[in-house]
Amino acid sequence: QQQQQSQPPPQQQQQMTQHQQQVVAPAPAAVAPAPAAANVVEPDEGEDQSKVRPIYVDTQHDDMVHDAQLDYYGTKLATSSSDRTIKVYDVTGNSYTPNSTLTGHSGPVYQLSWSHPKYGSILASASFDSSVLIHRESRAGEWILVKAFTNLHESSVNGVTFAPHEHGLCAAAASSDGRVSVLSHEADDSWTVEYLKDTPLGVNAVSWAPYGVGEPLDGSEGDIRALPPRLVTGGSDNGIRIWNRDAATGAWEQDAFESAVPDVSHSDWVRDVAWAPNVVPGRDVIASCSEDKTVIIWKRGGEDDGNENSDDDSKKWTPTVLHAFDDPVWRVSWSVTGNILAVSSGDSTVTLWKEGLDGTWSQVSQVDDVASGGGNKGAE
Repeated sequence: QQQQQSQPPPQQQQQMTQHQQQVVAPAPAAVAPAPAAANVVEPDEGEDQSKVRPIYVDTQHDDMVHDAQLDYYGTKLATSSSDRTIKVYDVTGNSYTPNSTLTGHSGPVYQLSWSHPKYGSILASASFDSSVLIHRESRAGEWILVKAFTNLHESSVNGVTFAPHEHGLCAAAASSDGRVSVLSHEADDSWTVEYLKDTPLGVNAVSWAPYGVGEPLDGSEGDIRALPPRLVTGGSDNGIRIWNRDAATGAWEQDAFESAVPDVSHSDWVRDVAWAPNVVPGRDVIASCSEDKTVIIWKRGGEDDGNENSDDDSKKWTPTVLHAFDDPVWRVSWSVTGNILAVSSGDSTVTLWKEGLDGTWSQVSQVDDVASGGGNKGAE
């Protein structure tokens, strides 16, 4: 286990043996580069202008790109790489302009997360160097390091994500040391850290549940109450776990994750989990992907459960295999409306999936990673 944690995740090792960096170019030396001309993506001759065309960004990273995240408004793009840097771009229409290059990590940067804009333009990054860095844009193109959680974990930090803004400025980070850290900004401008012991084999991904409200606990007709913060994690033990913060004590507790169909589960490392935005009141939906080449949609609750034994069955999660892919699946991401799921797989493609009225999932679009010529992971 110690040997496993000291090595880069198989995700990175596999990429290194499969391909070279998609784009190789000198990295900018300045942390805040001088204003540059916008890169405009022009349509090809004879191309159907009615079709939505992806914008390919020349990241200028010196090594493989692990993550790409748009901010709340979709006007800033951040990318992270094994070259230990983070690059930020301003996006307008079909053009993008370099904004800044952020440094500070001493290892590959695996995942990024933007905060809600009510807290400003804040970006969190998770790295193989066991740390989480939080940067904020003080003015256009100028970034400051707000907080450096160095040696936050005893091994690689594989994922980081900010909580819904209703819970405050708070982030969760998943690590190969088997723990999840919850980083909270306090009123006195300090930060607190809480640790959740998840699986000793390592945690690969973490995702927050959307903010929700419920009926009063005593069943009265009083004001509705806010549901406590919840997390879902995916681990190297092939499992999924649910955590919630007790409203009375404030302590994090693990909920039972019981499947209504025990035979449907992952048989290899869970690489990513994504809690879907609220669509049906009272229903929880989670997507998980794995190196076993499958994506599973987990559902619980909702108005159309159809369970007569509601006390028992309504607490179970009903799994549906979205699709069996030809390669390991690395990332899953929901649309803002929660009805479309983007899937990044090892065959260099990003596919979009939508659920039909009959509960079956169908592919509605595909984006090929043409720049790599095959072998790179589409969404990364």
